[in-house]
Parts: sequence; structure tokens; C-alpha cells
Amino acid sequence: MPAGDLLDAVTAICAEAGALALGRWRGDYGRGTKADGSPVSEVDLAVDALLHERLTALLPEAGWLSEETADAPDRLAKRRVWVVDPIDGTRAYMQGRDGWCVSVALVEDGRAVLGVLDATARGEVWRAGVGQGAWRGDERLHASDRTQLDGARIPAVALPKADRLFACVTQPNSIALRIAMVAADQADLVATLRWGAEWDIAAAALIASEAGARVTDALGLPLQFNKPRPQAFGVLASAPGLHRAAVAHLAERAGRLASVV
Repeated sequence: MPAGDLLDAVTAICAEAGALALGRWRGDYGRGTKADGSPVSEVDLAVDALLHERLTALLPEAGWLSEETADAPDRLAKRRVWVVDPIDGTRAYMQGRDGWCVSVALVEDGRAVLGVLDATARGEVWRAGVGQGAWRGDERLHASDRTQLDGARIPAVALPKADRLFACVTQPNSIALRIAMVAADQADLVATLRWGAEWDIAAAALIASEAGARVTDALGLPLQFNKPRPQAFGVLASAPGLHRAAVAHLAERAGRLASVV
């Protein structure tokens, strides 16, 4: 299947998943907490099941890695793997806020080659294919050309003292949507300093990269996906002219925290 047709097909599947989630949003459904303390709902599981069925039918040879599916080690033998977060921003979803999205990436040989974020409650669809650019709806996205760290926009409610050189902008609960803000020149920088799951960032990282942003882990190292332990130490997505300075700004904290699993 041509790359453009595959992206269109995945976008349509994500729209179906987003519609399922939207139909239950602010409604009555089962809710719980996973062993790690993170929230989960029966809607997360229903969306996961729909995505698994549709995406597996689309590419039967591809492996599967999802937040809401027990990990299967056979994915490591696959060149292509779906990396999925059925609802990124479950906490916002369960609280009736709109900062959530369906996140789907296709990874090939450890690299994201296709990414879709369906933020149905916001009426936004973000997508990218490697070499095809990044889009929000019909709008082609371009990251900021900012080169000064002081005053750079960062999605946050509040900032620690060490980061008060930045300017806060609205922060959705979904990390994927925060990274997408960098793609759309709504933010200049997004950084996390903790171990996080590949499914949180794979699709958004490609969208930001295709918009011209620099995207790495928090230490400034390249991201790689479909690893045996599917985690990365943070993410750093920024306007290209800020990335080196941002890595330096975060270096002491990142180095200290990276050893904490």
C-alpha cells in the first residue's frame, strides 16, 4: 500500500476510535486504577480492542505494542510494529476535560514512520508520514524559528524556579498533544524528565519532527522504538534553534534523574 494511502487508512481508523471514545465521554462507564497507580477505564479498553482489530487487519504482519494490551515479546522479531495509546490523557478524559487523544504510530526498524493523533473532543486531527510533512487537518505545520531560550513558550500550569525563564502556555493533559503544540508553533519547547512509555510519544514525536522540530530523549539522544523495555528517559521536543541550549539547561537534572527507574 502506498505510504499516503496507508496514512489515510490509519487516520480513518483513528477517527472511528475517537468517535467511540467521544460517545462515552462525560458519560457513565467503569473506571479503575492500574498497578502503577495510573487511571484506566473501560473506554480505554474498548478503544484498544477496536484499534487492535482494525490495525491488525490493515497490516497483518505488523507487531503490536499498546498501553492497554499485555506486552507480547514476539513484537521484537517484527520489522513493523503498531505503537498505540488508545486514550492518551486518560485523566483528562475521566474528568470531562478535552485534553486527550487517540495516538497511533507505525514503527519500522525502530523508527516511527507514520503517526496520527485524533483529538476528537477538540475537533483536531494531527498526522504525519516520514518525508510527507506534518498536518493538522488541512494545515501544514511548521515549528517555531525561535533561537532564544529566555521567554520560550512551554505548556505548563506552573514552573519550578530553575525554569522560570520560560513562559507558560496552556497545557493539555496528553503529552502527545503537548508535543504536537511544538509542531504547530503553539509552544517552543516540551520536556519531561522521567522514564516514560514509547506509546506516549511515538506518534507525536514524528509529527513534531516532520514539522521541523528537534525531538530526542531528555538527554538529547535519538529516540528509538520497539525496544525490549519500551521506555525512553523523557522527551525533549523543541524549535530546532533551541534544542542544544535546552539540552544544556536540563543536563544536570536529566543526568541525575536518568538513573532512577
